[in-house]
Amino acid sequence: MPLPIEDYAIIGDCETAALVGKDGSIDWLCWPRFDSGACFAALLGTPEHGRWKIAPENVKKVSRRYRPGTLILETEFQTETGTAKLTDFMPIRDRHSDIIRIVQAISGEVELNMELVIRFDYGRSIPWVTHQKDRPLTAVTGPDMIVLRTAVETEGKNLKTVSKFTLKQGESAEFTLTYAHSNGSIPRATDVTEALRRTEQWWMQWIDRCTYDGPWAEELRRSLITLKALTYGPSGGVLAAATTSLPEARGGPRNWDYRFCWLRDATFTLLALLNAGYHAESRDWQNWLLRAAAGNPAQTQVLYGIEGERPMIEWEVPWLPGYQGAAPVRVGNAAANQLQLDIFGEIVDVIYQSSKGNEGSEAAIDLQTALLDYLEKIWHEPDSGMWEFRGPTRHFTHSKVMAWVAFDRVIKTAEKLDLNGSLDHWRAVREEIFQDVCRNGFDQEMGSFVQSYGSKLLDANLLLIPLVGFLPHTDPRIKGTVAAIEKHLKRGDFVLRYQTEAADDGLPPGEGAFFACSFWLADNYILLGRHQDARELLSNLLKLRNDVGLFAEEYDLEHKSFLGNFPQAFSHVALANTIMNLGRVDSPAVQRSEAQKPEQADATTKGN
Repeated sequence: MPLPIEDYAIIGDCETAALVGKDGSIDWLCWPRFDSGACFAALLGTPEHGRWKIAPENVKKVSRRYRPGTLILETEFQTETGTAKLTDFMPIRDRHSDIIRIVQAISGEVELNMELVIRFDYGRSIPWVTHQKDRPLTAVTGPDMIVLRTAVETEGKNLKTVSKFTLKQGESAEFTLTYAHSNGSIPRATDVTEALRRTEQWWMQWIDRCTYDGPWAEELRRSLITLKALTYGPSGGVLAAATTSLPEARGGPRNWDYRFCWLRDATFTLLALLNAGYHAESRDWQNWLLRAAAGNPAQTQVLYGIEGERPMIEWEVPWLPGYQGAAPVRVGNAAANQLQLDIFGEIVDVIYQSSKGNEGSEAAIDLQTALLDYLEKIWHEPDSGMWEFRGPTRHFTHSKVMAWVAFDRVIKTAEKLDLNGSLDHWRAVREEIFQDVCRNGFDQEMGSFVQSYGSKLLDANLLLIPLVGFLPHTDPRIKGTVAAIEKHLKRGDFVLRYQTEAADDGLPPGEGAFFACSFWLADNYILLGRHQDARELLSNLLKLRNDVGLFAEEYDLEHKSFLGNFPQAFSHVALANTIMNLGRVDSPAVQRSEAQKPEQADATTKGN
């Protein structure tokens, strides 16, 4: 059975990533890309579905850490006879992709086992393995080839490659696993010492570009490193997570493939990178978004492949039993075909935020205009909402708010550039959407905005209303909404997305608490001047990161453990923004919420 989600750590080369457990087992790896078929899939099944484990026998204690400022993982195993350190990393790739594992005896004498189980195609395909004298071990299936190099003697046993070896204090053993296309030659051996030096230098130079030096700087830096690890280097796309089908509720079926790029995360991701000083990464992310969203606005998708691919077929993997039995395991994500109005606001807001201080590109302005022309025709329609409900569509309040954001940001861009062509018309549509939301999305009896028009249900995404500038935090309707969410959705330090037992989202009820929602509450506390409440909430949430500083998507309140895909970019983006909201005057919350000043909102809402 796989470990608890929080017992994993990530290593990666900015093109793919692996999850390494506290037990020394790599239980998840998709090669050569994040979205390729997994060759280690034990995370969603058993060791027979693929893994690579190096660990001592009879371990008494395990501790681990990342080398400061890097994605190099160090795990120490204490045994009765000695202590061994396992160092795991993936060099930023040149031609081929490597996983390098170095095990060293720190004290005493340690007996270790190595077990390599390669199973391509999500644990289904057993490769043809050859190991000739003076040549490395190779495993081939179809287009895929994996090469193992080590000085340790290995043998094949029950369709696995295994080894038992002993290290005395000061001795070490090196293992390199390399991916290559099977129609090419066997890749050259990697200089392990040089690869470790270059990898450490690369990550430290990258994180040293971080310009934030306020409170919780180290926690912010770790989240930024995690975001970089989830970035597909060749395109600049930021993945939602490195995994698929880690359940949002124990036992499933809320299991989704998150190895794609969501437009919804765009603005918060952009602001996190920009405010930390990563202008090249934020530019790459914006360019990825512009390429992905280019074309007919009617064909705009919620999510895209890591290079902007559009086809998104969701299928189930019947031979994998799922994480701790949570089935089905899914590949692809059918949410790509849903109508979700909020993404239009995200696209336009990214362009607006990234163009502050400069004129912006003509292509970006043309895209904004085309999106607005299409959005004007469809914003009245019901959609599947931010949480991608698989039940009936409805008029989600947040979706309409983000439609307002789309018009608002284009108006501001046009005002700045003195483009008067359609300004009066756009202002009229913006006002129409605003009045529609205030009339239908606010419940007078509850004193709060609601999840969808005519509903009595709350939703954590209503906390975004002041953060995107639809209404100022001083508006009594915002204060009432925050109070209602505190009363009905808050559980200790956590905010539920919504009440799954009451909302018809097309799935059985029950899930964990979404980490990002709790950070949104902290952001609202900051806007409301409740800084001590925000600091306490942030401090308590930070304590829930795992031992190497990582967050999953959700938290299981009953079992006190992680749920959902891991590590989750949105959780780390939300954390980064909350830290900067508390530590900077020109914070992400201010940058987005400044779109509508209190005096403007007062004038606009008169009579409502």
